[in-house]
Amino acid sequence: MVSIVIKIDSSSLSNPERIEQIAKRIIDEKKRGRNVIVVVPNMDLMEDKYLQLAKLLSDKPSKRELHVIESTNAQIASSLLAIAIQKRGFKAISLAGWQAGIETIESNKNVLIDQMNPEYIIDRLKNGEIVIVAGSQGVDRKNNILTLGEGGAETTAVAIAVALGAEHIEIYTEQDGIYTADPSIVKEARKLKQITYDEMLELANLGSRIVHPRAVELAKTYELPLIVRSSFGTTQGTLIKGDVDMEKNIVVRGVAYESEIIRLTVGYESYEQSSLANIFTTLADYNINVDIIVQAVIDGVKPTVSFSIAKEDFAEAIKVLEKNKEQLGFSFADFEVGLSKVSIVGSGMVSNPGVAARMFDRLRKENILVKMVSTSEIKVSVVVPQDDMVHAANVLHDEFNLVEELV
Repeated sequence: MVSIVIKIDSSSLSNPERIEQIAKRIIDEKKRGRNVIVVVPNMDLMEDKYLQLAKLLSDKPSKRELHVIESTNAQIASSLLAIAIQKRGFKAISLAGWQAGIETIESNKNVLIDQMNPEYIIDRLKNGEIVIVAGSQGVDRKNNILTLGEGGAETTAVAIAVALGAEHIEIYTEQDGIYTADPSIVKEARKLKQITYDEMLELANLGSRIVHPRAVELAKTYELPLIVRSSFGTTQGTLIKGDVDMEKNIVVRGVAYESEIIRLTVGYESYEQSSLANIFTTLADYNINVDIIVQAVIDGVKPTVSFSIAKEDFAEAIKVLEKNKEQLGFSFADFEVGLSKVSIVGSGMVSNPGVAARMFDRLRKENILVKMVSTSEIKVSVVVPQDDMVHAANVLHDEFNLVEELV
């Protein structure tokens, strides 16, 4: 029997009415003669309350017990959904991560899925049950519960689908698919019927919040199709896969943005004192993510390196730089706030030179100042003033004709 894995979003669990609505949707999939496995994310019930209580009881509560607390919400959510399905006369069972056979490891302060043992899931499916798995959790080799962090529920869904040989994964969201841009700021944004893994990865890393990049990366590795569709409607969603069926000469397939970017600039007395490896290794040791990097080395001018970081990392980055100033050998550090990043993405860029020039020319005509640039084979990103972000996203959407019918 064909298996399908569905990852639902937290909005589907926000109240009893929505839980019953999504239960009916899942039952409809079961009626089509499929094995159905559902992965649920955390449900905002008691986690914050109990985390606050833990910190009142101890200044340094153990990581192990915090993981246990964080795992409970998804378990509660899976049970509530199972109850709603059972009420309608269908067999369903909720499983915690360890019951579903999800084994995890810690690597570089991150929790990752190490392997899947789906035997128990398979047994329940043979029994005709709809299996509801608490996402974003598993156990390590010492049977300690570990939670996967951001994007963990989607990654759980991909791992289960791979282990079961599912034909695809359906990701239910409040949005009915992947759009050429965020419809909330680009009114003419259109839904894509298809998009490649690589394009989706770029969009996800550049600010799109629909599918987490770690889940897309895992799906790409195993060539597992993802379908993004509405939690509450039945309209066709967006298929994410290796290659799109038709291109129609489309070079750019999406525009993404990220607000509240900060540019840090570090200066040195001489080139010999500067070391990109030292500064970025030090920042990485404190889990500070660096994005766009621009180094300036000009004869007769003191060298500098500028890089962009997210607003939430700013205070920590300044603290780290000051703490390690002597070791890193720089003479000054400066910063600029009030910036944003706007990007264009499309696999067609590889075979179509001049896309970046066209982007820069349109931004120049619109009097939008470009402060930093980053490129890859399928994306171009620019840092522009925050006040120009929405305007830049709209004019680039227009420049590359993304309002036209897309595949």
